[in-house]
Amino acid sequence: MNLFHTWVSGLVIAANLLLQYYFIHKYSVWITRPALAMITDAEKKGLITPGKTVLIEPTSGNMGISMAFMAAMKGYKMVLTMPSYTSLERRVTMRAFGADLILTDPTKGMGGTVKKAYDLLESDTGCFHAPTILKPCQYTDTNGKVDIFIMGIGSGGTVSGVGQYLKSQNPNVKIYGLEPAESNILNGGKPGPHHITGNGVGFKPDILDMDVMEEVLMVSSEDAVNMARQLALKEGLMVGISSGANTVAALNLARRPENKGKLIVTIHPSFGERYLSSVLFQELRKEAENMQPVAVD
Repeated sequence: MNLFHTWVSGLVIAANLLLQYYFIHKYSVWITRPALAMITDAEKKGLITPGKTVLIEPTSGNMGISMAFMAAMKGYKMVLTMPSYTSLERRVTMRAFGADLILTDPTKGMGGTVKKAYDLLESDTGCFHAPTILKPCQYTDTNGKVDIFIMGIGSGGTVSGVGQYLKSQNPNVKIYGLEPAESNILNGGKPGPHHITGNGVGFKPDILDMDVMEEVLMVSSEDAVNMARQLALKEGLMVGISSGANTVAALNLARRPENKGKLIVTIHPSFGERYLSSVLFQELRKEAENMQPVAVD
């Protein structure tokens, strides 16, 4: 669908932009199916057993919630490591599914979170972690007409798995990643703090396939936050900051003359309610907290 042409100032979109709204999935998170696939695959291979194996997952939010949900459903103990800068809603959701949650030093970013998870793995032979790599439904949902796919890079599993599959079906498909401008290590910069939760982990993940991508775009936290807010106000889409970043990057690609008439696909991974305590809704939260009741006769 062609969105935004009525409210993005000065923007003429010559490409077609398709957004996949994964926040309407179970528990308002987009990777429950990959979490199930990872656990099922490990079970079939005899690597894990319900009631015996402890599952360990480093996360910034969405995958951890998905793994916690699946672990509760299948009878596994789940231990999650997560940077302490992530939202309160994420912590409560994970704990609601019974997962143990270990918060790590925010200054160490996702690198510290991953290290803590591997430290736990090495200290207990009854623990298990499966790396994430995804295969897409974008190809079938568009009848094979995808020209461009753009996705933020966290673990790298999505952009790598989707990219590899799409290129196997059509070598002319263009795959783009994105990272926070404030932590642009894949573009030769340095790791740094940012607000695009789930992206920009501060290092190059082992499973990230750099060769599958044409380019890694950069999006600032400010632009991502502002876009997420505008999506709620103008499109009625209550999405998170990473969804805002994906949309900014997709629109930047749509501006390029060479993409005229192309179908650009990106993802809105999670529901905005998971960000109520974050910078995304900071001003509205303060406004709501300071509201006073009116007299009723």
